[in-house]
Amino acid sequence: MIAFLPRTGWILTAAALAATSGCALFRGAAKPEAAREIRMDPVEITADPRLERLNDEELFASGESAFAAHDYKQAARYFDRLVDFHPKSRHLRAATYDAGLAHEKNGDWEEALARFRVLADAPNGTGDALDAAFRVAEVLYHLGRHAEAIRILSVLCARTDLPPGDRLQAEVQRGVCELEDGQTDAAEATFRAALAEYQAVEDKSLVDDFYPTQAQFFLGEIYRLRYQTISFDPGKSVDELSKDLEYKAELLLSAQGHYLRAIRMGNGYWATASGERIGGLYENLYEQMMSSPVPKELDAEEAVVYRQELRKKVRILITKAINIYERTLETAERIGAANPFVERTRESLRKMKELLLADAQKDDDERNTN
Repeated sequence: MIAFLPRTGWILTAAALAATSGCALFRGAAKPEAAREIRMDPVEITADPRLERLNDEELFASGESAFAAHDYKQAARYFDRLVDFHPKSRHLRAATYDAGLAHEKNGDWEEALARFRVLADAPNGTGDALDAAFRVAEVLYHLGRHAEAIRILSVLCARTDLPPGDRLQAEVQRGVCELEDGQTDAAEATFRAALAEYQAVEDKSLVDDFYPTQAQFFLGEIYRLRYQTISFDPGKSVDELSKDLEYKAELLLSAQGHYLRAIRMGNGYWATASGERIGGLYENLYEQMMSSPVPKELDAEEAVVYRQELRKKVRILITKAINIYERTLETAERIGAANPFVERTRESLRKMKELLLADAQKDDDERNTN
């Protein structure tokens, strides 16, 4: 599952790129004085004396500092305290939003959802209300509640007052949720519509290339998933297996085409992800071809010839995978990309080079034997 990558927050712009937690210790409590009156109860913990001494300005400033220091659990405690105990604070909306961001960062999705829902207005919202609607959809996605996320994103997609970039973001994220929900055909239609909308934008500088590139990447993912459904049945004849291989190769090329278009669009994150995926397709086809049994209709001598020819074909696949992995790492190094796709590419490249060396060693052994 690949996350959306979120919108900027109130004050925590770049830091708002994921999800987190922290828990509201005093939700529903009325006043600090009441909390002190029941502190004798050994079961209920209703106050934190360190936070009790801070007013809303101090809580907000402390929350900002903790968030900037990546101490998201502590940031959530400050923001939650402000929201729950200072409903008239001028920082109330900002603290509510930032509490949601802090809960996201900690992976406390339900707490984040509760905060964002207070602000979210998908049909009409602007500013923080609009951002919160996107965040609600993001959190629902992480909770696996894809149908709910799709409903919110559909409302955002239907708004004619949104800037092209916001509408495109909503459309691409809806496609991701549809794909995760098993609605593959709907997701493909959504991604294609998003790309058509992007092409229609005259001033491309108005749109972050992250989202159209993500749409291309996920179209590649759709064809990769279809590719994976085709397996080689040893009970079939050579002709039938050849047809299956041809169809599987067509799906591979379709997936590769979308990944290559994503690479050409220039977004560093999705470029490295796409390169890793292309190499992985060739690596997977190699593994399937090498592990598939020889067709039953072949005798022992024919089986030897079949394996020899198969090795020639898979050597081409290994070489292609190596070339793509190397180009992907070169791109990642040039743009300074550092993400999980880069590390997986590096490991896959090592594996493919070892396979190529092992295959060359087999050829040497066979020549020496003959």
